[in-house]
Amino acid sequence: MIASYFPKYGAVLALFVLSVGALDTFTAAVYEHAVILPNRTETPVSKEEALLLMNKNIDVLEKAVKLAARQVLPFSYWLGYRKGNLELAEMFGYAPVQERLSCLAKDNSIYVVANIGDKKPCNASDPQCPPDGRYQYNTDVVFDSEGRLVARYHKYNLFAPEIQFDFPKDSELVTFDTPFGKFGIFTCFDIFSHDPAVVVVTEFQVDSVLYPTAWYNTLPLLSAVPFHSAWARAMGVNLLAANTHSTRMHMTGSGIYAPEAVKVYHYDMETESGQLMLSELRSRPRREHAYPAPVDWSAHAKGVKPFSSEQSDFPGMIYFDEFTFTELKRKAGNYTVCQKDLCCHLTYRMSEKRTDEVYALGAFDGLHTVEGQYYLQICTLLKCQTTDLGTCGEPVGSAFTKFEEFALSGTFGTSYVFPQLILSGSQLAPERHYEVSRDGRLRSRSGAPLPVLVMALYGRVFEKDPPRLGQGPGKCQ
Repeated sequence: MIASYFPKYGAVLALFVLSVGALDTFTAAVYEHAVILPNRTETPVSKEEALLLMNKNIDVLEKAVKLAARQVLPFSYWLGYRKGNLELAEMFGYAPVQERLSCLAKDNSIYVVANIGDKKPCNASDPQCPPDGRYQYNTDVVFDSEGRLVARYHKYNLFAPEIQFDFPKDSELVTFDTPFGKFGIFTCFDIFSHDPAVVVVTEFQVDSVLYPTAWYNTLPLLSAVPFHSAWARAMGVNLLAANTHSTRMHMTGSGIYAPEAVKVYHYDMETESGQLMLSELRSRPRREHAYPAPVDWSAHAKGVKPFSSEQSDFPGMIYFDEFTFTELKRKAGNYTVCQKDLCCHLTYRMSEKRTDEVYALGAFDGLHTVEGQYYLQICTLLKCQTTDLGTCGEPVGSAFTKFEEFALSGTFGTSYVFPQLILSGSQLAPERHYEVSRDGRLRSRSGAPLPVLVMALYGRVFEKDPPRLGQGPGKCQ
């Protein structure tokens, strides 16, 4: 799915934020870390071995910190099994990892956000207490620029492979204030949930979100950079997203995203090295004139009479969900495809209608039930893997057909819609070539021919989610 579980022996990733002179801006720096991992083993390692490995990774990150001085560092770390490897999960007195991170924050006058294992004792009076007498949480900790622990967050949306961690009883909504704005924090698949991701933005009014993740890129709709940048735009906040870097596990894609634009991103499936990115961000984007206007995602589509054409709808699968598709048979035209309450409308013009590439317009309105349960409404235009319509929805990486004009809209029943436009080579389309109109259209605006791979309006209908999103099996840690 969107993210893959890390091998149960552990992972490390990192991102940074740099405060600069004027408090109305700051420079964000994100580091996509190529993790130093131990040899795969089912035998629990000792605390000393785990700490040695941890320090090797922090050595790499410390060099990145010094390249981007005075930075806020969210840094993420997972360890496998409930016993053995999780001996490095820290509780009470002995906390060498947190001690080093605290010193890193203080010595460099930065904020540090780390994701580590966290133990909490419990006893037999608690019917949910595990047999070993402790809860273990996937935890974010925040150190301020003086090295003080100022916040702690326990990941709420876990997946089955995270057997070493326990679900917190309640969702924790954690924010912290800095001289350069108010920050929220959550981890990986939390971004797909209402609690905490939506709540910290809409109710707590954070300016920026720090987001460590281990995200497995899954085309066509769930690649890290397109989804994360779309989330930042739709939610109206800065998002600093640090993926881990592992080409073997299809993990890459980190970036710094503002509500009005993608500032910088990194996607690299060719090398095994880490990458540091920096960009200036507005500390309080809601106060800026460039802040995006609210979008009524169904305004245009509800006023459109379904386009009539000689089309034949057909089913197709995208990540275990059965879409309703229709083929784009002409160089230019208007198409409508519907599923349940969702109708998707497309107007387009290609530079030419190639015979070796097929495109389809698709709609999905339903509950996704694999690797988590969550309700979706999706309109998408995509290139099929081959000219066989049975491959529509399968991953594909390149496209030669160019679209000179397009407008995609849908009759969405939610205000949480994340617009994506992905070009050949899994690259983001520059904002100058398209726009999201206030009436809910993702449309071209420059006339420049674009080799479109995927175009999507990805809607989340939170009120239709089953209770406790994320308890099903899945792959995100």
